[in-house]
Amino acid sequence: MRKDVLALPEEPSPGELAYRRIRADILFGRLPPGRKLGLDRMRETYGVGIGTLRELLSRLASENLILAEGARGFEVAPVSEEEFREVTALRLLLETHAMERAFAAGGLDWEAGVVAAHHKLASTERTLLQGGTADPETWKRYDWEFHRALIAACGSTVLLQAHAAIYDRYLRYQMVAVVFRGEAAAAEHRRLLDAALARAAATAKAALREHLESCVAHVVASGALRPFAPARRAS
Repeated sequence: MRKDVLALPEEPSPGELAYRRIRADILFGRLPPGRKLGLDRMRETYGVGIGTLRELLSRLASENLILAEGARGFEVAPVSEEEFREVTALRLLLETHAMERAFAAGGLDWEAGVVAAHHKLASTERTLLQGGTADPETWKRYDWEFHRALIAACGSTVLLQAHAAIYDRYLRYQMVAVVFRGEAAAAEHRRLLDAALARAAATAKAALREHLESCVAHVVASGALRPFAPARRAS
């Protein structure tokens, strides 16, 4: 037997752990849009050196989550209604394409995964609809798991990776705006579930379009993004 068969998985490096923490703090709004990122304070918070922090923030800048401004330092990327529309349009494009492929290829295990993921999401939505409280990160994780389950059988790693990246950018907008549209959103998720089990790709595409575009309309109407829009700089 090869020695590496029973080898334990490597522990993430301190730098990788710090990257994951910073990224999660941006996506879930703990580091809000426009926040200046002081390296000395971040060194204390995330437990890595200044040089490592610069590398991590540059990495996050390549994901459009951080602005690297030379001598001005780093700040969390702003959000805007225009970009939210663009991100949503791209998510819709990727997710509808992936759903069509998954609906055609998915078997019983895929169906079971979709049902299980919806059950967790629907349970959390019922709690919210009944006036209870739910941890936003848990709620959005279940939302992610359901939408991911719908496309899991698409057969393309590249497509799944692209969808994950754009979903994270969409998620950031939802967390900044703290969006829950109540029964309308829950009903849209049920329609997506029913369409998946019926392999009704056209119905699912229409339901997803309504789901995402209604979220954008809700956020724009609330004005929740305006305080975080990019500042206009004098020329």
